[in-house]
Amino acid sequence: MAAFSSSCSSYISSLLKTRHAVRFQFPSIDPGIRERRRTFSYGVKASSAGNLAPNWDALKPEQGSKAPSLSDILWPSAGAFAAMAVLGKMDQVLATKGVSMTIAPLGAVCAVLFATPSTPGARKYNMFMAQMGCAAIGVLAFSILGPGWLARSTALSASIAFMIYFRAIHPPAASLPLLFIDGAKLHHLKFWYILFPGAAGCLLLCLIQEVVCYLKDNVKF
Repeated sequence: MAAFSSSCSSYISSLLKTRHAVRFQFPSIDPGIRERRRTFSYGVKASSAGNLAPNWDALKPEQGSKAPSLSDILWPSAGAFAAMAVLGKMDQVLATKGVSMTIAPLGAVCAVLFATPSTPGARKYNMFMAQMGCAAIGVLAFSILGPGWLARSTALSASIAFMIYFRAIHPPAASLPLLFIDGAKLHHLKFWYILFPGAAGCLLLCLIQEVVCYLKDNVKF
């Protein structure tokens, strides 16, 4: 009986030692594994209080950028004035045909070409590919779906997909389908809308952009 008691005591003692050893090994788990477990458990990684602070830098001018000179402001503004003046004169010639060259998207094109000529949106490929493709999408959407919210929504989503697929991001072009669908005076152009007034107007703006960029680089004050 004494031998049996001694054997039981030894067995229980060994179990307690084993349990203590296993418990003692838990803190040695790799911290990275513990962090990944916590991430999978809660869906997001815990952030410190400092990381939750709003990024106010986005509401300030770009850091490190110098203030524009007077010539950097004047020449793009003068280019926009010249562009709208020429388009306005062309409107007078085309008035009998009921077509206007001074459409809103060309104002946005002026801002891109004259103020930010080095950005992807100002590349000639991006501009003409997007202008012509989005205009065609607008005509198709109106022909199939007619006027209304469904045509506008479909045309806009298809235009964005088109620009992404062809790597021709040019934001002003996204407004061309909406302009055609809602502009009754443009409906008679049908697929001529692909070239006129958007693409034709951009060609004129490209010529003015060359003059503006030359003046910005060579006539500074």
